[in-house]
Amino acid sequence: MKRPPNRRTLALLGALALAVGSAAAVPPEPSGFQIPVEYRKLPNGLKVVLSRDTAAPVSCVAVYYNIGFRIEPKDRTGFAHLFEHMMFQGSQNLGKMEFIKLVQSNGGILNGSTRFDFTNYFEVVPAHALETALWAEADRMKGLAITIDNLKNQQEVVKNEVRVNVLNRPYGGFPWLDLPQYANSNWYNAHNFYGDLKDLDAATLEDVSQFFKTFYAPNNAVLVVVGDFDPATTNAWIDKYFSAIPASKLPAKADLTEPRQEKEKRATKPDPLATRPAMAIGYHVPPRGTPEYYAMGLLDEILVQGKDSLLYQALVQKNGLTGEVDGGINSGLGDMYNINGPTLWDVSFFYDKDKSPEQILAVFDAEIEKVRSKPVDQATLDRALVKVRSDFYDKLEQFNGFGRADLLASFALFDDDPGRVNQLEASFRKVTPELIQKTAQEYLRKDNRTILIIEPKAEAKPAASSGS
Repeated sequence: MKRPPNRRTLALLGALALAVGSAAAVPPEPSGFQIPVEYRKLPNGLKVVLSRDTAAPVSCVAVYYNIGFRIEPKDRTGFAHLFEHMMFQGSQNLGKMEFIKLVQSNGGILNGSTRFDFTNYFEVVPAHALETALWAEADRMKGLAITIDNLKNQQEVVKNEVRVNVLNRPYGGFPWLDLPQYANSNWYNAHNFYGDLKDLDAATLEDVSQFFKTFYAPNNAVLVVVGDFDPATTNAWIDKYFSAIPASKLPAKADLTEPRQEKEKRATKPDPLATRPAMAIGYHVPPRGTPEYYAMGLLDEILVQGKDSLLYQALVQKNGLTGEVDGGINSGLGDMYNINGPTLWDVSFFYDKDKSPEQILAVFDAEIEKVRSKPVDQATLDRALVKVRSDFYDKLEQFNGFGRADLLASFALFDDDPGRVNQLEASFRKVTPELIQKTAQEYLRKDNRTILIIEPKAEAKPAASSGS
């Protein structure tokens, strides 16, 4: 759920809407709007980011730990996700589920998630309850209640989640869980991160305790506060509740590199619950933060985002091969900003059984070749810039400050520079038609892609009638 944007953002989005409505629109020059960013580190290594916004009397507290399912133990798939659940089972001063009750009784909402490169927790509370949220987050950072009962209970919860969301669901895990496993070569990027049931059962209390001591430490985390607050008072609360939490000894970073893909991969996954075929096409993307990465972001807008995109026009409007086209960079699990290691740009869709994969790919490849064979024209680039800028401002206003917190936490966690959020527009504006073509030629190669087809259960043939 998303609260209405404030007047400043309405004005910006209004200008964007006008620009999108014109085929030859030129994106407006940057307005000079800067997101306020105050950044510091506590002696124990905790990164602290404050971003004040008094548009509404609410505050968002977000804590991101630099541990995602990408680097969980090799014989403990799903362990990072299991631990996300464990963090709601009680701490030194809060009993089982009392964290949730505390936030909700103060009129707030909360959630958590596990992604490739982080596990995050956040609360959106009335401004007067900010200190309470900070105290509660500090309480579980310094002392989680790790008990065998809590572990066994959450193992069953997560196993049931796997069954409901993946195993017993049509198209479960498509394409966000499936495609990386086929496209990547490095185990860290390619394993079933939602969890194998036998691996989830194998997690021990010692595993959980050591995982917490190692990764859920201030020197492996960032704390972000967005919204209506007094900076001096908030910094005092943060010092009071977080500064005494000891740092941990972090292990050496895992090697997440992927070799350059030199041959197209194709895979078919039978799905007895599916009713129609589905296809996902994934390409490895440039390294995060490079000029080519921003060019890839604009290619995403040109090719797949919105009904004016090349692939939507070709696959849906002109040829009727599918009814919708989805995709993006790190799609299904976030966006191009909140991932740090190797990732994919993917496109996915469902289609009828009377259409063949090769028929669809012929149309798909013709559109990809348009951006590989020559530079895009300036009008196309301008529209892409407008769309990416609109998406950016939409994210900033997302979910009572959480969208802004997610951007700031990601840039602090991965780049040690949350102020980079104010450089994004300029980074996209530096991209030229020539760089877009160069990026497409290298990264939208057929040899750089993986094609996954979901094969539905074969329809039973009617029994032959016996002759009289």
